[in-house]
Amino acid sequence: MPGLARFFSGPRHKIVPRNVLEGRINQLRGAATMPTPLPAPSVTPSANGPDSLADSFATSYAGVMAFMAVAVEGNFAKAGDRLGIGRSAVSRSVQKLEDQLGTRLFVRTTRSTSLTPEGQRFYEQCHPGVERIIQALDDMRELREGPPSGLVRVCSTVGFGRKVVAPLLNDFRKANPNISVELLLDDGPTDFTTDRVDVSFRNGRMEDSQVIAKKVIPMQMMLCASPDYAARHGLPLSVDELSRHGCVNFLLASGRVYEWEFKVGGHLRKFAPPAMLTFNDADLVLQAVLDGHGIAQMAGYQVCEHLRAGTLVACLPQYAPDDRGHYLCFLSRQHLPARMRAFIDFMTERIRAQDLYTIDNQLLKQA
Repeated sequence: MPGLARFFSGPRHKIVPRNVLEGRINQLRGAATMPTPLPAPSVTPSANGPDSLADSFATSYAGVMAFMAVAVEGNFAKAGDRLGIGRSAVSRSVQKLEDQLGTRLFVRTTRSTSLTPEGQRFYEQCHPGVERIIQALDDMRELREGPPSGLVRVCSTVGFGRKVVAPLLNDFRKANPNISVELLLDDGPTDFTTDRVDVSFRNGRMEDSQVIAKKVIPMQMMLCASPDYAARHGLPLSVDELSRHGCVNFLLASGRVYEWEFKVGGHLRKFAPPAMLTFNDADLVLQAVLDGHGIAQMAGYQVCEHLRAGTLVACLPQYAPDDRGHYLCFLSRQHLPARMRAFIDFMTERIRAQDLYTIDNQLLKQA
């Protein structure tokens, strides 16, 4: 019959050589291996109309794949070889499809198998859908195995995103020119689904078991003051003395004032500082301390350069908590897209290479 050597014979569709068709059948075989169908149950349409969607799809998918293979190969045995199943399994799948459609798709004789007019029409109508499936499979395989490409939507806390993440994006784009990045700065909790976030930078202690949290570096919390403040007011020698000092507070996204934390005698101790200045922006807290307005507990990435430069001095480093971290969070390790893997690996390596630590043996000796 005309058209068996081509994927499409109708005038509305492009002509595809047989060798290309065989390659596409091989793609279908690799994409999904059809199980050997069970003996076909009797199909009894409900009084309300056609079968349920689930039953219809289960029958149609295997049947259409078998039907397309037979149409291309010209017989059931070769179709079975292409799909990796037996001739009888192909025949049963096509029979179930014919029963579902209520029409014959093939004329079968001992010597040949050819499409009926209805079969030719069904073949032509199925072709665009099969092509889209193959294209979708190719696209997903390319995303997984090919050069990383696409959009990575990233969320970060405001301070860490501005100070650490954003400065690295230019180098990341140079290394991965086919990946685009959206960086959202938000101190609130991340809603991966609603906000369509791929990767999120979170600080502190990770208590959400719903996400994968990769610890990039420890998060050191350091109590600091300016040299000018230290000269005028001195520095506290214990946690209890903090109540006699001017303090600068940070307001969390939840609306609560951040409680300072200390590790005293192996136990966590919290301190709610009385403050004349409170900000909901970490950079403003830092600037107020640099200007000599008081003492504040801040993250190591904010203050490490200032401590080395001498524009800030450390207070009570021996009591700094050591159970926090900076984390890269994402929903699942399974089937991680190449663009996300490239971003996670790049950021992990580059952030760890930076000297964002504030507490060392020398600093503890000075305390």
